[in-house]
Amino acid sequence: MNIVASQSEQYPEDSREATATVKVMLHPDIRIFTMDFNMNKTMEQMKQYFAARLKLPPNVLQLMLLGRIIENSVTLWNLGVKPHETIQLDMFSLDEEQFPIISSKLLNEYYMPDVITVRVQTDSDTFQDLLVSIKRPSFKKPFLGGFRHKETGMEYHHAGSQTIPKKCPEKGYIEYCRSTQTVVERKKLLQTRSAASTQMTKIGVYMSNITDKLIEPKGYVTADEYHARRLQAVIVIQTYFRRWHAINVVKELKEQLRLRLEWEAEEERRLQREKAERLMKEYNRRMVPRTKDDFELLYHALELWRLEELERIDNTLSGAERKAALCALLEKEAQLIASIGRHKLNADEVNQQKAIMSFLEKCAEPKRWKAFDGKITEMDTQFTLRARELLEIYRSISMQDLPTDERLDVLLTLKHTVKEHECKLTHEIIELIDREADLMMRGVKECNLEGLRKRICTLFLQYIKTPFFNPEVARLLKVPPDPIKLYHNIYFCLGCKRYLPSTDFAISGSSHSIGRCHLCCKLDNQACKREAFLKYKRMLRSLRQSEVNYMDGAKIAFVLQLQDLQYMVENFWNSQSAISAWGDLYDLVMVRWDKHVEWSPWNTILLRNDEAESHLKLKNLEKAYETVFIHRVKHKHLLARNYFSQFPELGEALHKADKLACSNDLLVTKPITPGPSKSTHKEG
Repeated sequence: MNIVASQSEQYPEDSREATATVKVMLHPDIRIFTMDFNMNKTMEQMKQYFAARLKLPPNVLQLMLLGRIIENSVTLWNLGVKPHETIQLDMFSLDEEQFPIISSKLLNEYYMPDVITVRVQTDSDTFQDLLVSIKRPSFKKPFLGGFRHKETGMEYHHAGSQTIPKKCPEKGYIEYCRSTQTVVERKKLLQTRSAASTQMTKIGVYMSNITDKLIEPKGYVTADEYHARRLQAVIVIQTYFRRWHAINVVKELKEQLRLRLEWEAEEERRLQREKAERLMKEYNRRMVPRTKDDFELLYHALELWRLEELERIDNTLSGAERKAALCALLEKEAQLIASIGRHKLNADEVNQQKAIMSFLEKCAEPKRWKAFDGKITEMDTQFTLRARELLEIYRSISMQDLPTDERLDVLLTLKHTVKEHECKLTHEIIELIDREADLMMRGVKECNLEGLRKRICTLFLQYIKTPFFNPEVARLLKVPPDPIKLYHNIYFCLGCKRYLPSTDFAISGSSHSIGRCHLCCKLDNQACKREAFLKYKRMLRSLRQSEVNYMDGAKIAFVLQLQDLQYMVENFWNSQSAISAWGDLYDLVMVRWDKHVEWSPWNTILLRNDEAESHLKLKNLEKAYETVFIHRVKHKHLLARNYFSQFPELGEALHKADKLACSNDLLVTKPITPGPSKSTHKEG
C-alpha cells in the first residue's frame, strides 16, 4: 500500500517556512540519522539529499512509513506532521547487491546536526530530554574597513565592530569657559600708509558706470551651514573615490580568483595525472614483474582475489557444491602461483645479468672524495684500470649477433688477457676459446654455439671475481678472502637452519633476539599472509629523507624498521590522516609533531603531503589546532610511549628525552615502563 499526496490538502501560509524533525533509519545497518527538513519538502528531495551523501542514485532509495511505501510527491505536511514535531521513516535500497546503503559514509563525515537532545534537570531526581533545533546564521557580519595602530598594533574596525571610545578622566576644574575663548576689544585710530579717494558724479562731473558692478547682500552663512556644505562636498568626493577604489579592488579580486581557479584546476589535473600514472605503473608492474616489490604486489593481489572468491562461495553454495567449488578454487590458485613462478624465473634471469653488470661497474669506478671547496675529485688506480679493462672484455663477449671477425678479435683479446696467469681456470678458458674459434671457422651455426659461449662468460666472470686476478673486487665480495672474518656478525637462521651474516636478517626495534632471515620471511609471507609492504617502504624512505634534511643528528628514524612503522600506522593512527581521515597510504607521510624536537614515535603525526607541508610551517601548535585535536594526538603519543618504552634502543631514547624535559623544568607525565617480557619476537 502506497501513501499518495492529496492534491486538495493545503497548509497555512504561516507554516510554509516551518520545519519538522525527521529520523531516518538506514537499513540493514539499523542506524538512525536525524535532520531538520522543511514542511513542504517532498520525499524525492529527501532522497536526493541522502543519495548525494551516500553516493547512490536516487532511484534505488525507498522511504517507508510504518511498513507503507511513500510516493515521491508526498510532503511532510501530507503525512500529518505538524511544525516542530518528530517523525521516523525507514530507508531501504531496491538493489542491495550493487547499491548497498553504507551508513558509515554519513557517520564518518563530521557535521553539526540540525537537532540535538539536551537533558534538563527539572527536579532533584527528575530529568527531561528536550529536542533543540540549531538555527544557523544566514548572513556574515560585513567588514567595513578600519585601521591599525602603528605603535600598539591594535586593529580598529569601522561601524560594524567599532570600539568604545576611551573616557577622559575628570580634572576637577572647567577647561572650557568664556574668559579663555574671548578677546578683549580695543578702539584705536590708525592712519593708512597711502591716501585714497573716491570720485562721484555731480554737477559738472560725469563718471561712467559701464564697469560698475551691482553687489547684492546675501544671507549670512553660519558656521554649521559652512561645515555642512564642506561635509557634503567631502561625501561626494569620497563617493567617487570609493567607487574608483572598489572597481580596482573587484578587478584585483577577480584576477586573484581566476589565478586561484586556474591553479586549483592545474593541481587537480596534476593529481589525477599522477594517480593515473601510479595506477598504470602498478598495472605494468603486475603484468611484467621484475623486482621483489612487484612480486609482493602480485601475491597480495592473488590473496585478495582468493578471499573474495572464498567469501562468494561461502555465501552462495553449500554442501557438495561448496566442496567442488573450493577444489576448483584451489586448482586455480595453484595455476596462478605456477604462473607467478614462471614470471619469477624470467625476471631472475634478466636481473642476474643486470646485477653482474652493476657489480663490475662498481669495481671499475674511480676513487672519489670531496674537497674542502665542495668539488668532487676522482682518481684512477692500477686496480680500477684493471677492473675497467676486464669489464669491457666481459661486455664484449656477452654481446649477441657479432660478426665473425669481431667475435674472433674479442676471443683473441680475452685469450691474451687470461694467459697472464697460469692456473686450472685459465687453462679451461683458453681451451673453450680455441674450441669456439675452431667451430666458427668450420661454419657452425650460432644457435649451436650458445651453450659454449655461456660457459666462457661464466668462467670469465669467475676469473674476474678472483681477488688474485682482480684486486679491486675484494672489497665487494660477500665472502671475504680471509676466513677469520666469517666468524664476526654471523647468526643462525631458525627457518632455513643456515648460518648467515647479520645483513640477511630483518631486525626491528621491538626484537629481542635474531629470528628468521629475509628469505624465510619472504617465503612465509608468500605462503600465508601475502602482504604488500611497498606503501610502508615508501613512507619509511620519505621519513628518513626528511630527517636527514633537518641535519640535527636524528637517530630514532633510522633505528625504526618497517614492521615497527607498520604497527604504528595500523594500530595507533588507524591507517588514515589525523586531520582529514584520508586513507590512501600512497598520499600519507610521517612528520614531526614538534619540528624543533627529534622525530620519534611519541613526536609524530600522520598527514597527507599537502597537510604535512602546512603543518611544518606552523609556529604555535596550541593556537593552530583545537584542544580536542591536540589531546587526541597526545593520546596516540602516550600509546606509542607505552609500547616502545619496553624495547632497549627506543626505551633509552625515551628516557633521555624525559631527562632533558625535566632539566628544562617541564612537567612531563611518564608512562609506567613494564618489565622485560619473557616472550621473544621470532620475526624481525
